[in-house]
Amino acid sequence: MEPIEVIRILNFSLAVLFVLCYAYQFLYLAVPFLKKDKPHGPAKLHRYAVLISARNEAAVIGHLLDSIRNQDYPSDLVTTFVIADNCTDATAEVARQHGAVVYERFNRVKVGKGYAMNELLAHIDRDYGKVFDGFFVFDADNLLEPDYITQMNRTFSDGYEIITSYRNSKNYADNWVSSGYALWFLREAAFLNHPRHLLKTSCAVSGTGFCFSRRILEQRGGWNFFLLTEDIEFTTANVVAGERVGYCKDAVFYDEQPTTFRQSCRQRMRWARGYLQVFQAYGLKLLKGIPQRNGFACFDMAMAIMPAIVLTVVGIGTNAAAAVLGFLAGQNVLIALWSATQFLVNTYLLMLFIGAVTTLSEWKRIRATTAQKIFYVFTFPLFMLTYIPISFAALFKRVEWKPIEHSVAVSLADINRRAG
Repeated sequence: MEPIEVIRILNFSLAVLFVLCYAYQFLYLAVPFLKKDKPHGPAKLHRYAVLISARNEAAVIGHLLDSIRNQDYPSDLVTTFVIADNCTDATAEVARQHGAVVYERFNRVKVGKGYAMNELLAHIDRDYGKVFDGFFVFDADNLLEPDYITQMNRTFSDGYEIITSYRNSKNYADNWVSSGYALWFLREAAFLNHPRHLLKTSCAVSGTGFCFSRRILEQRGGWNFFLLTEDIEFTTANVVAGERVGYCKDAVFYDEQPTTFRQSCRQRMRWARGYLQVFQAYGLKLLKGIPQRNGFACFDMAMAIMPAIVLTVVGIGTNAAAAVLGFLAGQNVLIALWSATQFLVNTYLLMLFIGAVTTLSEWKRIRATTAQKIFYVFTFPLFMLTYIPISFAALFKRVEWKPIEHSVAVSLADINRRAG
């Protein structure tokens, strides 16, 4: 068979596989418009620990701690803990000044948020015992709306023992990189986690802005999640165990997105490798779980962590190989170039559609001008296309956990003024 014919068959097969893997996510788009949220039951007051792992975050952590202190939830039921992880700045001092209980950690061997979280929970267990019903997890650059904990507590009182929330951005309009991140997280909240919650399947925790119960902590034997994407590992471990992650659309927090492409590449390369690590560790368990009671959640999670990267890398690699073979055989490689161009154009249009739907749906919540909102719809697909070389590089490059620098030191009032 000629190389060009191989390209045609391969690309058609990959397109069919992609549709089979992800067609259900397009159905998710309609769910929030067709199905209403179930009213909350009576809320019971619970006692919470707030967990913050911070590395050199002196510039931003004070605003987060202020937003926690200004919650409308009873303050005597919330204790904030910070673990200053290998810090070389004044993170610990600033956190103490803003009322947090602070532990300091210096370990250059076990590096990463997972290890810091595990050590922080060990300190809390030793010094406070089992007094907390639930645990919130935030990054130091986050900010919370004043009713965040109240809203999450309502969902917690409904019986959900793992809950994720609505992730907005402090710096949406900085540039095409920050808006790309922000729009993806908005899409994840509005058109992945919200539909999952409405359909009573499992949502997915995404890095920060989530809560889990003491029972979940004890069932998992502590915070034993040390892969490069510990949040996805935590979600997958609980889905495999039959737990259901809930979602609270009314609990809104903000985080800072990277603005430099270099920093973005480093972070997303870690994510790509982390997804592969999670699939290696849990993929078989997820596939075995598909025939079980929580089978759709296992299928959904398996699709979320693996096929897109694999299909994309296989498609690029085999197209390139076929083009080279065709060139060496004296064939016209323009067909291969046309095929690659068609793939990129189709991907751009698909991401443009997703970005446009998300922007229109979340219009009032996006902190940007009208012109910026429209402009960044068109740059969003370019941001997503950069995942292709990043994911490819993640297969071969040594990837380690490194902290992301945060410098957007704004308060919640600053964000609301900007939106107003």
